[in-house]
Formats: sequence, C-alpha cells, structure tokens
Amino acid sequence: MSFDALRLKLTAVYVPAPEGGYTCRFEELPEVFSEGETIEEAKANLLDALNQIMEYHREIKEGTVRAICRQLEIPRP
Repeated sequence: MSFDALRLKLTAVYVPAPEGGYTCRFEELPEVFSEGETIEEAKANLLDALNQIMEYHREIKEGTVRAICRQLEIPRP
C-alpha cells in the first residue's frame, strides 16, 4: 500500500442525548468526541474535534523528535 492510496475509515457513533441533540465519538479514537443539535451538526463538530486533536499532537511533538514529517490529507468519502 502506498501513502497515495491510503484512506482512513473511522466509525462515528451518534447517541441521542436525553436533553436533546446528540453526543458523538469515534469508536477507534475515544479521545475524540463532541455533540450537536442534529446529526449533521454533530458530524461537523466531530470532524472539527478530530482536526483539533491532530493539531495538538503535532504541536506537542514539534521539535522533540528528529524525523521527516509530512502531513497526509485523508479524502472524505
């Protein structure tokens, strides 16, 4: 498999909240979670949370490891 062919598939879990709306998380990444009034809003917020977590991990690693780093864009289905 090449990096160009890489596609990441995550399982998004949406749970109706008792007060209305939805809580959501990725099954494979429990540290990434969010919420929204609708499933569409929850999905957008969950993707934003994923981007924030990825950025956080990049920032804490910046300058601490001598390696060649490249960002990969994972296409949306």
